Amino acid sequence: MTARRPVTPAPGPLETYCQQFDALFGKLNQRESFRRYIEGVLLPQERNKTLTALANTEPVVGAQQPPAQNLQWFLSESTWEAEALTDRRIALLCADPLTAPQAQGVLVIDEHGDRKWGTKTAHVGRQYLANLGKTDNGVVSVTSLWADESLYYPLHVEPYMPASHFARGKADPGFRTKRQIATELVGRARTAGIPCRAVVADSFYGEDESLRQQLRTWGLGYVLALQPSHCWWHLEGTIGSLQEAVEAAPWGGPEWPGAGVPVARSFRDGHSETWWVLEVAAGPYGPEKPQRVLVATTDPRTLPSLSTWYLERVMNLE
Repeated sequence: MTARRPVTPAPGPLETYCQQFDALFGKLNQRESFRRYIEGVLLPQERNKTLTALANTEPVVGAQQPPAQNLQWFLSESTWEAEALTDRRIALLCADPLTAPQAQGVLVIDEHGDRKWGTKTAHVGRQYLANLGKTDNGVVSVTSLWADESLYYPLHVEPYMPASHFARGKADPGFRTKRQIATELVGRARTAGIPCRAVVADSFYGEDESLRQQLRTWGLGYVLALQPSHCWWHLEGTIGSLQEAVEAAPWGGPEWPGAGVPVARSFRDGHSETWWVLEVAAGPYGPEKPQRVLVATTDPRTLPSLSTWYLERVMNLE
């Protein structure tokens, strides 16, 4: 067998890391471009990580230079399998004692949107971009991430294809909602052997009963945000939603908090705040029931929307 031609090595220990992926690339220029891409990702965040920034060339004008063109070819046209690289990356993380996931960590499900011009980019469409807080033309991807108190890293990412790309819209057999993709990502993490004490997600995913049911079927614990309007079947005149349950709880201020428990929250910038936590005991929720809901807020009297969380918690059943 002919020996592979050597590549221009990446700096320092980065080369050792890149060599562990070389078997996934059949061509010399693929192995070269992979190293240049990783170098670009790790460059200081002095500018947005556009193609020219990743190639470390001049914006706009530098897009026609060989470093940027080679990287463009590698990312958009070259024949390598992204899932194979993801699997290898996760395997390396799991094999290293410093990064191996352990059972006290959590699996975070979220999404990310990027505004895009035009209609030629794959998966692009007019849709809600959560990180921008509005509907715009862009690409949305559902992501999974593992985290504990000391580190975190991404696991899988799956682009969401808007219904406008399908002949029958949302009725098309190939269409998948973001919540369906989220369930699939949890399944992929389980297949990869990623342990966690809970799956964590915001209320967009927390309000999906099919996702919650699938997590319980898998025996996975979860902490999912709910909307304050989250409700259940109830008799007339009894409490039927989370907001009603919180509003009915006694609150006489910090001196007479009733069932509220003070919790000190520490933030990354060093400051701390006192939040109040109340457990809901109504409908399907309660301290002695499998499903529990905790409401955390800065002000139990006014329940400000930006600093009040309604969290459903189910213990890990595995």
